[in-house]
Parts: sequence; structure tokens; C-alpha cells
Amino acid sequence: MIVLDTHTLLWMDRDDVALGRQSRVLIEQAWTKSSVAVSAITFWESALLAQHGRIELPLAIETWRMDLLRAGIQEIVLDGQIALLACSLDYTSRDPADRFIIASALLHGALLLTADSRILNWKSNLERHDARI
Repeated sequence: MIVLDTHTLLWMDRDDVALGRQSRVLIEQAWTKSSVAVSAITFWESALLAQHGRIELPLAIETWRMDLLRAGIQEIVLDGQIALLACSLDYTSRDPADRFIIASALLHGALLLTADSRILNWKSNLERHDARI
């Protein structure tokens, strides 16, 4: 399974050139196996970014989410196990969503596609790939 960080999902959805060639291949391969996922917190974070004018979504957030789910994105629900794992991480960030996204990937033994340098440089057993590559 591949878990997309919020910006990676946005890049994929927009076919943004920031998403690297290797990352595109990884997503395409996982997509054929219905193994591309996002944390539910990604939709929350996207909604907040849109509300604050930092991004523009192509559709209303509810419609955008449903279209992605219908297209095959798996949504990882935030539950108590993920919340507790997120709290126990030896990871510091100003963005609380990062903790939930990391915990979701760890709990599911998934590869996290991200361009966040803090996550990429964090010393842990998290499997990750730089989404710019």
C-alpha cells in the first residue's frame, strides 16, 4: 500500500509536474492493485487549506473527496489506534496532520509518498519515498 501525503494527493490530482516520475510510476502500479490510500486527515487538511485560500480545489471538498474515493483512493479512517500511535511518535512538527498521516502509514505497513523534508529526514522505521522523485 502507498499512502499519499496531502500535498502529494494534490499534485497527483492536478497532474502537477512537482510529482516526480518515479512517484507517478509507484502510484500507477499501486492503483492497479487498489493500494493507494490517504489518511482521512488529508481531506480535513485540504479543506482547511482551501478555506484559508492557500489552495484551490477543482470542486467542493465533499464532491472532490467522493470523486477520489469512487476513482479508487482508499481512505484510512482515524481511529483510536492511529491516534495513540500518532501521540507516541518521536516526531516533532508544527503540523498535527503529519503525525496522523505518519501513524496511518506505519500502522498499515505502507510506503509514504511525501516531499516534506522533516518526514523524509526523520530517523525512524517509516518506509518513505520523496514524492519529487
